[in-house]
Amino acid sequence: MPASTTVSAHVARTLARHVDHVFGVMGNGNAWFLDALERETAVPFSAVRHESGAVVAADAYFRASGRIAAATATYGAGFTNTLTALAEAAQARVPLVLLTGDEPTSGPRPWDVDQIALAAAVGARTYTVGRADAAATTVIAIEHSLAYRVPVVLAIPYDVAALDAGPLPEPPAPVLPGPLAPAGPFDAAAIEEVARLLADAERPLLLAGRGAWLAGAGPALGELAEATGALTVSTALGRGVFPDGRYDLGVAGGFGADGAMALVREADVAVVVGASLNQFTMRFGELFAPGTRVVQVDTAPSATHRHVGTFVRGDAALVVRALVEALHAADAKPSGWRETVDVAGARWYATGPVDGIAADGRLDPRTVAHRLAALLPEDRVVVSDGGHFIGWANMYWPVASPDRMLMVGTAYQSIGLGFPSVAGAAAARPGSAVVLTTGDGGGLMALADLETAVRTAGGRGLAVVWNDAAYGAEVHVYGRQGLTDGPMRIPEVDFAALASAVGAEGVVVRTLADLDRVAAWRDEAVDERRFLLLDCRVSPAVVAPYQEEILRANRRH
Repeated sequence: MPASTTVSAHVARTLARHVDHVFGVMGNGNAWFLDALERETAVPFSAVRHESGAVVAADAYFRASGRIAAATATYGAGFTNTLTALAEAAQARVPLVLLTGDEPTSGPRPWDVDQIALAAAVGARTYTVGRADAAATTVIAIEHSLAYRVPVVLAIPYDVAALDAGPLPEPPAPVLPGPLAPAGPFDAAAIEEVARLLADAERPLLLAGRGAWLAGAGPALGELAEATGALTVSTALGRGVFPDGRYDLGVAGGFGADGAMALVREADVAVVVGASLNQFTMRFGELFAPGTRVVQVDTAPSATHRHVGTFVRGDAALVVRALVEALHAADAKPSGWRETVDVAGARWYATGPVDGIAADGRLDPRTVAHRLAALLPEDRVVVSDGGHFIGWANMYWPVASPDRMLMVGTAYQSIGLGFPSVAGAAAARPGSAVVLTTGDGGGLMALADLETAVRTAGGRGLAVVWNDAAYGAEVHVYGRQGLTDGPMRIPEVDFAALASAVGAEGVVVRTLADLDRVAAWRDEAVDERRFLLLDCRVSPAVVAPYQEEILRANRRH
């Protein structure tokens, strides 16, 4: 059968050269595209059950693999369903392509909306293909997404999708910019200044974020830590970026242990690499002590926090490597600070009652999280929905590298993106377990893609639902202020039964002994076990430390 030469086929075959996976929901606007994708390319397609889930899965795929994926939806209602997930990807600077149908070139129909304006409103540029330029436009869209690390929309007008476009041309491959290298005398002087600061520091600290990981700066950061004798700490999205964990204090900000954050405040020089220094990482301005000299290395046009005293613009790996070379050239000696502190003790977190039962008779989530840390598969990717519970995985479940802790939703402060994240992580990491942490509020919001998670992850998937019968963040922020809590409460839902209905194994967890099933599940052959969902009935009275920090900041302001 000869290859199709429709516009949709041109798009599908061109896209297939540059993406590894497509997630989506089929509809009128993308039917021709999906037909060509399935018949004429080897790119896998994973169906999801809600269009938002398609974008979420493509987002999670990139975060877990560093490779671009595509999502697809029809026009109109299918497109508008993607907007929250599209906004999250834009806020988090995640490249992906959303292939969507669009209104015909003859003009909008009654159900059409201005999709270009809607996409622009959440930070995504739209590229619309035509009969003569479908392949070239597809490459341009991919190039834009990767070059700027943003999601893009690739639109096929309804009356163009099945038009004949002739033989598929050979468009040029995307051309991406190289890493931003420090250049000129000012950058050289800045690097020399930072090297002198580190050489003279008595208590140096290195803080790295997701930007450092994306730049491949991990090995160089390890050398810099060794050369300076610095303690290290990361953002929530940078966990595991430092190769030597012996002197690592864990996560900076509200997810950090009290002892670790006290050591951060002792630093006299702190070099921040590839981290935006948002309010949560900075503990609302209290991460560093007033006397700390804060240096930031980033590709942003300027410093991103007012506490930064010295800013070096450039690629994280290149700048850190230059710092290492400058320190070696000056024969600088390590400070010795990190050998004088008890790092393991500083990273200790409170774990709640030994039996795991809180004062109200429900489980203490801290004890549950601590117990699960010893039971979860070691080779795991953790995907997190948004909600009050996000502290538990970030505090108690270590991960090997930043691409193994995916927090899809937090950049846009959204909940309900958890279950479809599993599909993206499972496709990106086919040999690893995928562990979802979600709440009952977000879990119910994403319920359409519970089936997607179970189907795509199978025996590699495990979901932990922190079921406190409430929207916990709202209870702790607004309930404390005396607002009526009726809208903040959720009738207790049997997530274990819901999971069983779509082919998973559901376990209601009311005692620590109920978690023993995880150990047995972990030891079973992957192809012989089902997706496991733990419906953890936890106390709504136990407040995560990061939430207490937010409450204190709100009272100050």
